[in-house]
Amino acid sequence: MDDDILNMLKRLRAIADTGLLYAKDDYDIERYEEIRELNTRLMGKYTGHEKENLVKMFPAVTDYPTAKVDVRGLVLSPDRGILLVRERADGKWSLPGGWADIGFTPSETIIKEFEEETGLDVRPVRLLGVMDKKMHPHPPQPFYVYKMVFYCETLSGTLQKGFDVLDVGYFSINALPELSEDRILKSQIEMLYRKVISEDKVPYFD
Repeated sequence: MDDDILNMLKRLRAIADTGLLYAKDDYDIERYEEIRELNTRLMGKYTGHEKENLVKMFPAVTDYPTAKVDVRGLVLSPDRGILLVRERADGKWSLPGGWADIGFTPSETIIKEFEEETGLDVRPVRLLGVMDKKMHPHPPQPFYVYKMVFYCETLSGTLQKGFDVLDVGYFSINALPELSEDRILKSQIEMLYRKVISEDKVPYFD
């Protein structure tokens, strides 16, 4: 798939949603509704999602549309194994984390996610990177997403899988399992791992 086309479809959806949010003239509202409908049909043909599912994913907006934020954490074992969780959604592996929760700071979100998914109490040490998914070869998806990844240290707790994941475990950087590429890529884990090992304190962005 052409990532540029998918990004243009996402941008067009945001323009239609913004227009519907602020338009006062009936003629303008009708045109923005038509653009939104055409965008849904095009997005369905391009991504393979059913129209009904896309309508549920993108309800009518009540505020200015913005990017969704995915917050994840990198924890290493004493022998430099990388902690991963096996996602229920696709049975593949990812760094612990998920969508940012309203009312929680990014660091509070990752602490909560680690406790829920791995049973561990962690301390976010530093931000490793902020990634715009359009700049990385993730599979196409309808949402426009920024991804924040923190380096975290384990404070306490016993490693155990949470209710919303299938498994948890540490993996060598040279023997990573099949990854959930909607959530994280091998190239991203390798880049973030190098930052930690080399003590590179400058966050990656984009």
